[in-house]
Amino acid sequence: MQFYLDGFRGGDPDVKEAAPNRRERDAYGRLPQKVDVLIAGTGPAGLCLAAQLAQFPEITTMIVERDPANINKGKADGINTRTMEMFQAFGFADKVMRESYWVNQTSFWMSDPARPEHIKRIGRVQDVADDSSEMPHILINQARLHQLFLDVMANAPSRLAPDYSWAVTDVQVDTSTEDYPVTVTLEDTGVDWGQRHRVRANYVVGCDGARSNVRRAIGGTLHGDAAHQAWGVMDILANTDFPDVRQKCLIASATEGNILILPREGGYLFRMYVELDKLRADERVAEKAFTQDDLIAAANRIMRPFSVDVKEVVWWSIYEIGHRLTDRFDDVPEGEGDTRTPRVFTAGDACHTHSPKAGQGMNVSMQDAFNLGWKLAHVLQGRAGPELLHSYSAERWAEAKRLIDTDHAWARIMSAPPGQSELDAGDEPRFVRAFKENLEFTGGLAVKYDASNLIGAPTFQPLAKGQEIGKRFHSAPVVRVSDAKQMQLGHVAEADGRWRLYAFCGARHDAVFDLARWLEHDARSPVVRGTRADEDIDAFLDLRAVFQESFDALSLDDLPRLLMPIKGRLALQDREKVFCVDHKGRGDIFDMRGIDRAQGCMVLVRPDQYIAHVLPLDEYDALSSFFEGVYGSGSPL
Repeated sequence: MQFYLDGFRGGDPDVKEAAPNRRERDAYGRLPQKVDVLIAGTGPAGLCLAAQLAQFPEITTMIVERDPANINKGKADGINTRTMEMFQAFGFADKVMRESYWVNQTSFWMSDPARPEHIKRIGRVQDVADDSSEMPHILINQARLHQLFLDVMANAPSRLAPDYSWAVTDVQVDTSTEDYPVTVTLEDTGVDWGQRHRVRANYVVGCDGARSNVRRAIGGTLHGDAAHQAWGVMDILANTDFPDVRQKCLIASATEGNILILPREGGYLFRMYVELDKLRADERVAEKAFTQDDLIAAANRIMRPFSVDVKEVVWWSIYEIGHRLTDRFDDVPEGEGDTRTPRVFTAGDACHTHSPKAGQGMNVSMQDAFNLGWKLAHVLQGRAGPELLHSYSAERWAEAKRLIDTDHAWARIMSAPPGQSELDAGDEPRFVRAFKENLEFTGGLAVKYDASNLIGAPTFQPLAKGQEIGKRFHSAPVVRVSDAKQMQLGHVAEADGRWRLYAFCGARHDAVFDLARWLEHDARSPVVRGTRADEDIDAFLDLRAVFQESFDALSLDDLPRLLMPIKGRLALQDREKVFCVDHKGRGDIFDMRGIDRAQGCMVLVRPDQYIAHVLPLDEYDALSSFFEGVYGSGSPL
């Protein structure tokens, strides 16, 4: 972590210097009349987006929420490894790891053939495959994650905070103007119930849930189906003789249904998803009038011969499994993409809903926002043309569709009627086999964006076989040369809207040095074209070099200036951009990620941590041409 760049300041280094033009917030402060971005909803998607945009004080952002305050319990709890990698970029992954429950093993239970009315353990599976990520799969209260994002916002230069008790009731887009063309009508849901206020915005993002008013305003509709299966979920403090209660468990009884157990943070709390009744096609779950006692009774029937003695129900809910998806994630009608660019977007449950069984809902919602945030920042900063924003719907719709298809199959397996062969076909039970096959998916690591202006062709993919173009950058151990610190290379990336270029040195150091000099001086370089005169030289593209020698065999004396740049108000030298292989046995990044040792290569990574390109170290023209596609019609700075 780097700080003091612009002078010494005592106190918490996570609290950044406040911007002079920030919005003042007090009990009698007025709502703004105009903003660059208005976000509806303070769920995971909305707060993730707001936390990104809060880092840019020149971008005026407003986030509204119909409820009077942040939630404090219930809702989602599972955070996959990909999302933990994203949390690292926001700076709170270590805090989450300290507070959360780590899912290390998943235990499987089925009917005992000797006593079919009882269940027995049939096996365990390691939950996170070795070297799939440096991060764990964790479980934690969604409200706690909200607070961590709120802290990032409050500590950012803009000191961003939600405007609670305001709901979006209408969104209108004026396509005849470029000057704050979106008019949003807000309605007070608090003390002054019903009072209205209108805000004009350049962009609006609806993160306002499955009943989204933003989606409705742009004509979006959720299409899909329901499984006609009622499930209950409860967070409980309880005693039980079930031996695996502190492991994630999938339980399938012979006749009573299924249970998913998820231990929670703190050592005592755990969550149970309990299968209840099948529903008729015309029946809704609300008509069944289930109570928390129904959930507890069903759990005890399914878990025989074990029992659960509930001491406190912290939170509970009944839901019906459904899988729905909108046909687009923005306001541009089909066929008008060549003449219009998006002004209104939806994210998270506002544009896709699915079952909670695979633990993807909150994760995918935040990844929607992480995809959109840097693109909005690029456009509003003038680094790219507004056509860049078409890529949000194109990339995230395809991933949501894949999620729903996979989750649809998994939900059917978990909700198969008792006695049918869906759960026990073949030598291995179906749900065990499906779980193993989907580990990459459930870890959030299967996302792969197709070739586009933001994803290059795989022409030179063999130079870095383990860093697949279109997938997230796969971190590995390195040692920082300046202080011999062991660390993960991917942890240098922050949620700050910057591109990262990792230059892996081959047999010749000159190839990396020549690349650094070209980036610093050539008029075609993305560093030269994408960086304002008043910005640090790495404000748009952050170059990092990785060498094959150990740290004590490398000299920092002859490095190009871009690898030891002068930055900040005090013109201080940054000495943390050069790395080498780990010499203490944690792994050689060149071997682990299939980097060509003879030629080396450069790996270009987008601000949302996805690999945009793999190129030879001397392919300057290809790198320059790629960024022309990023700039689009925008005027490089």
